[in-house]
Amino acid sequence: MSAYMQHKDLSKEDLPTERGREIADGVHRVMERMAEAEAAAGRRPGDVRLLAATKTRDVGEIMAAIDAGVRLIGENRPQEVTAKFEGLTRQCAQRQLALGQRQGPGSVAGPSSCIGFHLIGQLQSNKINKILPCVDTVESVDSLELADKLGKRAQARGLSVGVLLEVNESGEAAKSGCSPDEAEELAYRIAGTEGLSLRGLMTIGAHVDDERTIRRGFAHLRGLRDRVRDSGEAGTDSCRELSMGMTGDMAYAIAEGSTIVRVGAAIFGKRAFI
Repeated sequence: MSAYMQHKDLSKEDLPTERGREIADGVHRVMERMAEAEAAAGRRPGDVRLLAATKTRDVGEIMAAIDAGVRLIGENRPQEVTAKFEGLTRQCAQRQLALGQRQGPGSVAGPSSCIGFHLIGQLQSNKINKILPCVDTVESVDSLELADKLGKRAQARGLSVGVLLEVNESGEAAKSGCSPDEAEELAYRIAGTEGLSLRGLMTIGAHVDDERTIRRGFAHLRGLRDRVRDSGEAGTDSCRELSMGMTGDMAYAIAEGSTIVRVGAAIFGKRAFI
């Protein structure tokens, strides 16, 4: 258990009205920025979906974001997934919304009545069984070994789990993800893995101030996605998503073709815990 989970009840469902308004305002501001970036890039309104990164946020805070229009949520840690899932499921059901795997095998968010539940942080194989009843997509698959284990356990539960292949486009040692050189072949192998559905690719932008460097990584990932999607290999026709771009670089990511941007602090404010 992470230390902050001893100090904050992540299953808490009630929320002060003012805090709910703050979160709703954050969602609306981010959506306005996304719309401006879509227009500047010549993309259609709604091309890009907002994923609320909900690390350290409790059920009440997450539901405030959902009530404000968020239809994708993402957790970094499996223990937070399990701590919040029951409350989120109950609260979503009260709003006639389906959460995560409750949407049905292999589905991802799309209709307004579905809330996609993604794992966006690293996944250890011994935590797979914790997340499988809950999340519909794992964005952090970066090896064939992890994909094989995830696929086998999904099959055992009668599930099909969406995955995004995480690629370390910046080459920074502190970041997870496979290398760009091995990504294409790995994507084909994952696409053919039973129990999994390859939904696309994910990366974290380079931690630099240079726009050209950041955009180069995003553009490379887009080209890789296009090659995989158009390859004709088994299971690759569903490889459409590009999860790239966060608060600081979302405009660059949207300009380079992102379909999902992951935003936390700009919605919820700065985290009290790491």
